[in-house]
Amino acid sequence: MKAKISQSELDVMNVLWRESPLGASEVATRLATKKDWSDRTVKTLLSRLVEKGALSTELDGRRFLYTPAISRDSYAGPATRKFAERLFGGRAAPLVAHLAEGNGLTDEDIAEIEALLEKLKK
Repeated sequence: MKAKISQSELDVMNVLWRESPLGASEVATRLATKKDWSDRTVKTLLSRLVEKGALSTELDGRRFLYTPAISRDSYAGPATRKFAERLFGGRAAPLVAHLAEGNGLTDEDIAEIEALLEKLKK
């Protein structure tokens, strides 16, 4: 998938990465607590994601069920690299430092990073 996913489309993808397949109304219901979007808006976002190759569809009676065609990891890797490149010159250390300074790291996050660093050192 080469097309960029917008923030609104990413909100939809996050719902489907957590649970799929889902119909458009089910996606809209799960987003209702965070977004004030109409069913039509959600259907438009779903259609865009299908066109971009991020979602696949399956006919279920008179409705479509949507399933991610890309994994969260396959999207997150390149997106994270682009983000780090834009803001931190591609360097990971300033990114992690920024998260740590902004209270963005929990004790669990720190433990996971330490374990990852130990693994990378070997």
